[in-house]
Amino acid sequence: MPRPPIAVFDLDGTLAETAPDLISTLNVIMAEEGLPPVAFSDARDMIGAGARALVERGFEAGHRELTPAHSDELFRRFLAVYGERLCVDSYLFPHVEEALTTLSERGYLLAVCTNKIESHSRTLLGLLGIADRFAAICGRDTFPWYKPDPRHLTLTIEAAGGDPERAVMVGDSKTDIDTAKAAGIPVVAVPFGYADRPLAEMAPDVVIQSFAELPGAVSRLPGHQSGGRDRD
Repeated sequence: MPRPPIAVFDLDGTLAETAPDLISTLNVIMAEEGLPPVAFSDARDMIGAGARALVERGFEAGHRELTPAHSDELFRRFLAVYGERLCVDSYLFPHVEEALTTLSERGYLLAVCTNKIESHSRTLLGLLGIADRFAAICGRDTFPWYKPDPRHLTLTIEAAGGDPERAVMVGDSKTDIDTAKAAGIPVVAVPFGYADRPLAEMAPDVVIQSFAELPGAVSRLPGHQSGGRDRD
């Protein structure tokens, strides 16, 4: 029996606006280290590469060098602090739930492939009320590889039981786009996330302005016509 088509989503900056809680956590770390807070407008562009890079970029903004050992220590501290404030001010982007429902009704499995650690991802998606929508939720620590390594994406698809030949990635950053391209999977990009340069420069297959556009955009991708069932 053919495996179903699958839509795989990044989390931070794609499904949800998580910047407020990530940045408040960063600024807890900055204060503990005697550094000034990073302004939200500056820190939002620092988010896309993961928690460790966020801390390192915060220290760079504070003009303080960070040794590898100290970076490891602060990364662990960041995860501990963030685990207590995962969903204080985070929220789903508009039309996410409707788009997930439409794709599910068309026969798509849904999955999450994120560089947030798996436990945080599951908890956050649960607090946002959509964890049960996904056949797999795979984080940075789920496999030995993480984005932009394409195996993070392909193993997420495998874990969910989807068809890699009828898969699509939805993300907001160069990391997501590079991962999907390396896996040979089309990618739909959203412009309201944490990319640090224009998405057009990264050449995703499609850019949508709202999740309301996602089902239509997916249906126009090769192999995804008729709800992705054209090979059944």
